[in-house]
Amino acid sequence: MSEKRNVNENSKNEQLEQFRVDDRDQKLTTNQGLKVSEDEFSLKAGERGPTLMEDFHFREKMTHFDHERIPERIVHARGYAAHGEFEVYESMKPYTKAKFLQEPGAKTPVFVRFSTVAGSRGSAETVRDARGFATKFYTEEGNYDLVGNNIPVFFIQDAIKFPDLVHALKPEPHNEMPQAASAHDTFWDFVANNQESAHMVMWAMSDRAIPRSFRMMEGFGVHTFRFVNDEGKAHFVKFHWKPVLGTHSLVWDEAQKISGKDPDFHRRDLYEAIENGDFPEYELGVQLISQEDEFKFDFDVLDPTKLWPEEEVPVKIVGKMTLNRNVDNVFAETEQVAFHPGHVVPGIDFTNDPLLQGRLFSYTDTQLIRLGGPNFHELPINRPVCPFHNNQRDGYGRQTINKGPVSYHNNSIAANTPSPASEAEGGYTHYQEKIEGRKVRSRSDSFKDHFSQATMFWNSMSAPEKEHIIGAFSFELGKVKNKSVQQQVVDMFANVNAELAATVAKAIGANAPTAKDSGVTKSSPALSQENTKKMPATRKIGVIIGEGFDAEAAVIINELKAAGTQPELISNQLGVLTGADGTKLEPQHTFLTADSVLFDAIYAVGGQSEDPSFDKAASYFINEAYSHFKTIGATHEGTKWVGNIKNSPGVVVEKEAKDFASQFVEAITAHRHWKR
Repeated sequence: MSEKRNVNENSKNEQLEQFRVDDRDQKLTTNQGLKVSEDEFSLKAGERGPTLMEDFHFREKMTHFDHERIPERIVHARGYAAHGEFEVYESMKPYTKAKFLQEPGAKTPVFVRFSTVAGSRGSAETVRDARGFATKFYTEEGNYDLVGNNIPVFFIQDAIKFPDLVHALKPEPHNEMPQAASAHDTFWDFVANNQESAHMVMWAMSDRAIPRSFRMMEGFGVHTFRFVNDEGKAHFVKFHWKPVLGTHSLVWDEAQKISGKDPDFHRRDLYEAIENGDFPEYELGVQLISQEDEFKFDFDVLDPTKLWPEEEVPVKIVGKMTLNRNVDNVFAETEQVAFHPGHVVPGIDFTNDPLLQGRLFSYTDTQLIRLGGPNFHELPINRPVCPFHNNQRDGYGRQTINKGPVSYHNNSIAANTPSPASEAEGGYTHYQEKIEGRKVRSRSDSFKDHFSQATMFWNSMSAPEKEHIIGAFSFELGKVKNKSVQQQVVDMFANVNAELAATVAKAIGANAPTAKDSGVTKSSPALSQENTKKMPATRKIGVIIGEGFDAEAAVIINELKAAGTQPELISNQLGVLTGADGTKLEPQHTFLTADSVLFDAIYAVGGQSEDPSFDKAASYFINEAYSHFKTIGATHEGTKWVGNIKNSPGVVVEKEAKDFASQFVEAITAHRHWKR
């Protein structure tokens, strides 16, 4: 079995290989393969005459150009993706019969697309927003799509409200503003009048909504699914992706500035990490609840606005995903990939989560309009690695050439093939859940608690995280023009925490809230990013260096590289710099092409320059990094730019280089220094 899986692991790459084309050193042809003799001039009746309709090359070229843009996703339009593999740590056989989770060491090819939710394809990437985290497993039983977000809950409980949510969240239709932002009247009016959104809004106003990178954010399946084993025994399951580098975020001022300095910040980070061999890694965890324990908790396990606290339902780590190859073509792969929570394999099944139930319809419907018809599964990036056989025929973009006259079931001409597979043969069978009840449009009373977990989230935050949440509410509601909406939101979130609501009310000029908080004292330490993994690996260090730099600087830079960080040199101009001892170093950036917000830390080396503009730029970099709570280091001539912050937490200053690198790396590991 494992040998078969190793073949499958490579089969997706081999399958895609036939579609990869290198056009270099080739002759120009039409899409039919006809060699073209001229591509500068259309066919005309005389040099100054009209273009002729018979110019098939012009018409093919222009028609293709006119149709090069497919409709972008309504949500998750701004995305970036990579290939990789998933490896199993331990067998999940007691819980699921899904073959790709059976054998320790078994590997499955994957394709992962990260995205923002609210903005268009042209929007910036560091906006305050939820992030999509969608994974396609190319298994030997068919494609399995784990389609989730970096936040474990959602705004609404029933899919019928999804169009309302998105209409409210998107730019307001009368002026198409603001782009990729929730800081406007219609979104907050929706929140105030749909209070099931309270928990998700707390996450959206937290640091989770401005991740440092795709490589440093968690992923969640959001919904409650089922694992079903060979004996037919089922468990409720929630899926988690845990980044090996830990979960880290930007600060709000930094995120806003990055949007202007580098709107491609997150995709650039992912692309460069893979190109550098710093492959992003995520461990897959599952939370499991037996069917018998469905009602033992103080929340409904099927409510998509609720999470399962890790302290009550531990996360079991079952494998690791490594992203190790960038896409060859963003359109063909990242844009044309089609995810669907209904793409499952035997052993993974659904529950009655009403948001999930609606998604099972919506995603197919979406792909039909985006990708031009029912054959989106035949696009190279979407094709399974195993064969597929059915009686579906024709439609836009059909690539399969079906032989024979039969395209129906039952039949005798083809001996009733393709024929259904029994469960023993790997045929998918749904879990036989007992269902009874009247046809109603209603919601379970167990879904009506909208505030207790929102309060639990608030209780779980550290002091800096709470301060950031207050700042986020104050910014967002400060952009709202409608005073009634502002007041409604303040009163609503007093049900979460009275101090939070009162502080925000004062900031935006609203009345003191009238509601009282829930009184919930429960917390979940796992929700605070202060408790995440912290390591220096892949952190980007902006090294400010000038002509005549001290010889020890090159040694320190090499030590920083050896610690797994990524030093990048910044100076007032490009070109080789010569140190005091003749050492040569070449900057990658100038003060114009780089910015403090694009780095995790700043190391000031300095040099012999007496240029006042150099001093001014260096001081700006350091002061801005300091205001964003980042690590700052300085040695030699660079110490002059540190000034009166040299004794602050996270500032490492050494006149001599002894032990500097180790102290600096230790400070970088902390990510931020909130005690300044």
